[in-house]
Amino acid sequence: SRRLVMHNDFIIVGPASDPAGIKGTTSALDAMKKLAAAKVPFYSRGDNSGTDQLEKKLWKTAGITPDKAWYFEANLGMGDLLRVAFDKAAYSITDRATYLANQKTLSLDVLVQGDPALLNVYHVIQVNPQLSSKINADGAKAFADFMVDPATQLLISKFGVDKYGQPLFFPDAGRTEADLGSV
Repeated sequence: SRRLVMHNDFIIVGPASDPAGIKGTTSALDAMKKLAAAKVPFYSRGDNSGTDQLEKKLWKTAGITPDKAWYFEANLGMGDLLRVAFDKAAYSITDRATYLANQKTLSLDVLVQGDPALLNVYHVIQVNPQLSSKINADGAKAFADFMVDPATQLLISKFGVDKYGQPLFFPDAGRTEADLGSV
């Protein structure tokens, strides 16, 4: 049982001077091509996280193998990576929630956003209890039901608004994957 819970999105951030000229680019792939052509410093998490996997997929889809002269794998968590990108006046990909949580201490601009390829979707998945006697099927169902409950979805829609002026996540219970293409 796999159900949509919420989404946020990834964004491409970098210095306000934007030497690669990607600001306002609506296609993440076009932005990646411009970054590679400009050979500007780009910092990657390099840790096989979801963010790292998305970034690697974007490079591959764009037909680019990043050059170690300008591409750096930092093996850091997202907040630490953003601090490095800021210190080095470099570009990076981050989830919007981490960016918002750190924006007051970093001078990185959101340069690319809104491409459906940058969606960050969260599901709740109940493991099939027939796979192991150690699976707490009742607990898993209760947790999954809680995550898609209207009261929880309302909390998700308000989370972060008081502190950042916008929600950190958007509720999706009852929606389909096809619905998300229009967010």
